[in-house]
Amino acid sequence: MAEELAKMKPQVYKDPRPPEYFDRFYERPASRRPDWVYELVRILLTPYLLFFFRARCIDSDKVPVSGPVIVTPNHFSFLDHFFVAVYMRRKVHFMAKSQLFKRPMQFIYTHGGVFPVRRGHRDEKSFQTADTILGRGDLIVMYAEGGRSRTGELGEAKPGVGRLALETGAPVVPVAVFGTEAIRKHWRIRPHKVRIRVGRPLTFPKVEAASPQLAAAVTDRIWPNVMLQWEWLGGLPPLRRAAVIGAGSWGTAVAVMLARAGLEVDLGCRTREQADSLLELRRNERYLDGIELPENVNVLRASELEPSRHDLVVFAVPSSQLPAAVAAHGGQIAPRAGVLVCAKGLVPPLGTLPTAYVSERVTASSVGALGGPAHAAAAIAAGASLVLATPNAAFARQVGDALAAAGFDVATTPDLVGVELAGCAKNAAALAAAAASSAGPNAAGAAAGKVFAEIEAYARRAGSRPETFAGLAGTGDLVATVLASGSRNRRAGELLAQGVPAGDIGPVLGQTAEAVDSVPLLAACIREAGVDAPVLRGLAGMIEGRVEPERWAASLTAPKPVGRRGKAKAA
Repeated sequence: MAEELAKMKPQVYKDPRPPEYFDRFYERPASRRPDWVYELVRILLTPYLLFFFRARCIDSDKVPVSGPVIVTPNHFSFLDHFFVAVYMRRKVHFMAKSQLFKRPMQFIYTHGGVFPVRRGHRDEKSFQTADTILGRGDLIVMYAEGGRSRTGELGEAKPGVGRLALETGAPVVPVAVFGTEAIRKHWRIRPHKVRIRVGRPLTFPKVEAASPQLAAAVTDRIWPNVMLQWEWLGGLPPLRRAAVIGAGSWGTAVAVMLARAGLEVDLGCRTREQADSLLELRRNERYLDGIELPENVNVLRASELEPSRHDLVVFAVPSSQLPAAVAAHGGQIAPRAGVLVCAKGLVPPLGTLPTAYVSERVTASSVGALGGPAHAAAAIAAGASLVLATPNAAFARQVGDALAAAGFDVATTPDLVGVELAGCAKNAAALAAAAASSAGPNAAGAAAGKVFAEIEAYARRAGSRPETFAGLAGTGDLVATVLASGSRNRRAGELLAQGVPAGDIGPVLGQTAEAVDSVPLLAACIREAGVDAPVLRGLAGMIEGRVEPERWAASLTAPKPVGRRGKAKAA
């Protein structure tokens, strides 16, 4: 959907024609109600809109049956005019951009109750026409955004609707139109269910001449009511509050990122002691020392979180701890909320991808994953390039805009499988390189390259895009992990090479090295998929204590039997 929106023809905002050209288009709506053209168009289009788009309107009886009324819907498509008009029990006048008034359609517009507004200009004639129409007790539809939103999300309201409401004293009816953002692909119209919801009328005291500040203040009262109808229909709410579950290095970093973007953030800690320490010091001494927590980060114990109050919920826990976190909080996540998963591993016992595990257990509107080369301390101090994976384009834009506002470079992709498996691959490759480093740089390079290539072959079979592993989520993150001085997975590989049992590595590090838990799960999944992965299989055996580190490292560069030689896989 994001690609389709990007390819839409750019809007021409200012109309170069002189104001006098439009006088005749103002005169007819100001002096007459819509005539037979309006009725004919309505008769012809109503069956098409109702059956082709399965359109449905909720609470249409909230529109007053008489007297002046300003109907204020959101605006995604040129078809919004028709969907709104079909469900109004009265004839409707529309404000429309002046660029539409060209032959032959201008005849239909003027006879159908449409009058122009010259965007980019102070069009007093348009307001005078609207005042006249409302003065005789008719109904006007005015899009508060001032034009179509091209992003698939609600735009920002302009003060015009507030001014019109104040200067005419007409009640304002907030309306949400949901689904029209998805019905158009270039010039092709696609069947898609459209729903409309009408809110209660809002009234404001009448003034002679509304100041820009007063008009903007009234608009700020009107627009949230449109947003409420939009959210009720299933639209994504704006990101205002976020809950971050997990106060390790990356969880703390994500909380700081979102707070810098202006969100109110609740950071859930695993223990009361950790929460008390963060509250007292306003920094995470153990996992992310030196980074002050912004004032809009509220620290509390994870068990005290109320995810139902949040627009975004972030699971910033290792994959092995994800089942417990989802069990504790998943049922409280609101259906309108989005979920972001920051784990880079597989969920035991079946080796499930983290977002797939979460999607099966929560009712959130969208689920995404965050990848890319972004080690916590360096990301907060100097920025990072992040990869946001989600099939929901609107959610990708929302979260991407928030992270960009916090100062990060963000790339988006719908390739959830690729980004999550690339995160697994880079951790496994870093672990393999460190475990083989005692045999020299050639063995370390061979270990990393072969493990990475074996997992990529599996990812391709699972539906990953080739460019995902080649880009930031794969090779970019691998380089960052190998070079980072505090890399847990590299340090875990070094401990494995020294003969430290896998079960003792976590306590030694003081943190979880995702690859130690994920590599055996990955090896089992790859074996079941029928992909040959001898190096990863040997690494899993070493973690499980079945293969000696020296024997595995020696096998990396040993010549293979003639029958088993094959072409090198690109890492």
